[in-house]
Formats: sequence, structure tokens, C-alpha cells
Amino acid sequence: MLLPVIVAGMLGAGWLVLDRTRGQTYRHLRKLDMEGLRLKKLHGPFLFILDKFEIGRRLPVLMFRMQHAIQKMYGIQHSGEKTMLYCAEMLTYTWLMLLVGCLLSLVGDMGIGGMVGGLALGAALPFALYKDLNTKVQRRDQDILMELPELLNRIVLLVGAGETVQRAIVHCVTSQGERDHPLYNELRKTVGDWNNGYSFQQSFEQFSRRCGVQEVTIFTTTVLLNFRRGGGDFVLALRDLSHVLWEKRKAVSRAKGEQASSKLVFPMVLIFFTIVVMIGAPAFMMMNM
Repeated sequence: MLLPVIVAGMLGAGWLVLDRTRGQTYRHLRKLDMEGLRLKKLHGPFLFILDKFEIGRRLPVLMFRMQHAIQKMYGIQHSGEKTMLYCAEMLTYTWLMLLVGCLLSLVGDMGIGGMVGGLALGAALPFALYKDLNTKVQRRDQDILMELPELLNRIVLLVGAGETVQRAIVHCVTSQGERDHPLYNELRKTVGDWNNGYSFQQSFEQFSRRCGVQEVTIFTTTVLLNFRRGGGDFVLALRDLSHVLWEKRKAVSRAKGEQASSKLVFPMVLIFFTIVVMIGAPAFMMMNM
């Protein structure tokens, strides 16, 4: 029983020492708005560890992918610091699981099993958090792709009725009110950039970069290449693009349906075997009697 005490003492004392000596350096990062981080107050020592071991230089591919996902979910601004915060959140969960494992070994009379369980959970949680981040990014990209054809249809109708592209986009954004959707959230930022004096081209390129979706890039490129021409050529180009985007939307909807069907296979098989056992067991018992 001495080992859990030693490990728990080292984990607790190490965190306290690093938090008192180094944690103040990273306190300003707590002010960054990042939804989903629940343990910011415990991040200080782990931010120091990540910084000390130069995690970005040692694991460049992993950190690049994570930062790219963070940029999509939380914006381009301060994306490097937000990536470090997300990594610190992973390490904090690992540290907590190790502490809980040690406490279970002491209080629950589980022996070394509690520490092993805590170590296993501590190793698995960072992978689960990384997978959860990628799942959220994928869902966000799909939401944007599903909504983009609807937006494009509205723009085509408004431009065909005589509106300029910029006014058509503003009208589409204002008609959605405060709807929480990734595409319209990014468009609201674009409209804000226009109001702050940014040019149409510059703000639209920023919009494409923030979305990080190939179809949005095609949409913005088409608009920027044709909006100066106006008239029938511009509307025709948007209609052609709308047709392509609707086909992609159908493909995404089909893929979602297939995923939902595949998730139902295991429960259906389980229910089938349960019914077979419930019906078959009495029959076999009667045959034996």
C-alpha cells in the first residue's frame, strides 16, 4: 500500500510546486474564450511542461492537425495558444485519473488494480478528447456543406431580382436572426468586417479561410471572379455551382443515412438474440421435462 501513497504524493506535490513557481506565467491564457474546457484553473503546471518539452517541435504533425481543428472550431485568432490549452486539458485529465486511481487503491482496498485502472483511463482520455475534437470538426463541416446550397439559392434569387451580391448576403444573414449555425456565424463576422471598412474581397477571403471547407472556397472563388461582371453571367455561374453543391449535399445525406443504419445493426442483432433466448428457453425446458 506504500506505492499508491508515494505516487499520489508526488503527483500532488509536483502540481503544487509547479503551480506556485511557474503557473502564474500562463494565467493570462485562462482569459481566452474556449468552450468545453472545464479545468482551466489546473492548467498552469501542464502548460509549463508542454512549453518546456517543446511539444510542437517534437510532435509537429499531431500539433499541426490539432491546431487546424482548433482553428475551425474556435477561430484563427490565438489558435496556437488555444491548441496548448487543449493539450493541457488532456494532461490535466490524465493527472486526475492517476490521482483517482491512487485514491481507489488506498480507500477501496483494490491494491495495485486501482492504479492500473487510473493509468489506463489516463492514457485513454487524451485519445478520446482528440477524437471528440475531430468528430465536432467533421460535424461542423457537414453542417456548413448542408446549408451552403440553401444560402446560394437565396443569393441567386436576390441577385436575379436586382440586388448586389453584398446586399444579398447581408439580407440572408439578417433573415436568420441569431440562429446558431457555423456558416451564418462566419458570415456575421464577414458582415462585421464590411462594416469596419474591410473590402469585399479581403473579408470574403477571410470568410473562406475561417470556414476551412473546400466547397466554401469554391463558392467564394466563384463569387470573387464573377461579381464584378454582374448580370446574367454571374447568376448563371452561381446556378451551376448551386447544382454541384446540391449533389454534394445529397451525397452527405446518403452517407449520414448509411452511418445511422450501420449503428442500428448491433442493437437489432442483440434484440433478435434476446427474443430467441426468451422464446427458445421455455421450449427447451418443456422438452427436457
